[in-house]
Amino acid sequence: WNTAILKPMKLIAVFVHEMSHAMACWMTGGSVKGIEVHKNEGGVTKYVGGIRYIVVPAGYLGGAFWGGVFVTLSGDRIAATCAASLLVFALLVSLKYSPNGTMVALCIGFIVVTLAVILIDWFVFNPLINFVVLYYGVFIGTFSVYDIYDDLITRTVEGSDAHACHKLIPCCLPRCVGVQFALVALLFQGLGIYLALVWMGAK
Repeated sequence: WNTAILKPMKLIAVFVHEMSHAMACWMTGGSVKGIEVHKNEGGVTKYVGGIRYIVVPAGYLGGAFWGGVFVTLSGDRIAATCAASLLVFALLVSLKYSPNGTMVALCIGFIVVTLAVILIDWFVFNPLINFVVLYYGVFIGTFSVYDIYDDLITRTVEGSDAHACHKLIPCCLPRCVGVQFALVALLFQGLGIYLALVWMGAK
């Protein structure tokens, strides 16, 4: 798990986490000032406005949600292509929001790789995009569940999203928030696998 080979995938999972905060902010009328991903697998989304009750939990839950969506869309070639294109679009948009050096390298790297996979699948060899999108989805979803367990349940990290939720709702302790996040994240993963199997079985 803690290997250099998996490092880029772990960082893209962190990117999805931070981008989920940003999307929640935009959807609730806020303004995003910066999105960063760090080498230590941390990240930060700087924003003003928005509804904090929605923006704060959107990171962990968003990662699990998008992991499930990617798994679901991997069941069809066109849908998988749309999922990959959506990731490329999100990476391009994020470059506008004061990214740090690690995030710039991450975005450029995944844009190039993902676009190459799309082109190879449609013009050289297939199926390829289905398996790559499935891998993205499984890894991002698994990382989200692991991150929730490691950061919010086995220990409480000061400054985490769970602590922020606790400050918004004092009666809900950080570990309690972590358990709730974990249950929802597992639901997203299970639902994604089920829908992907149903989609493939319908063909």
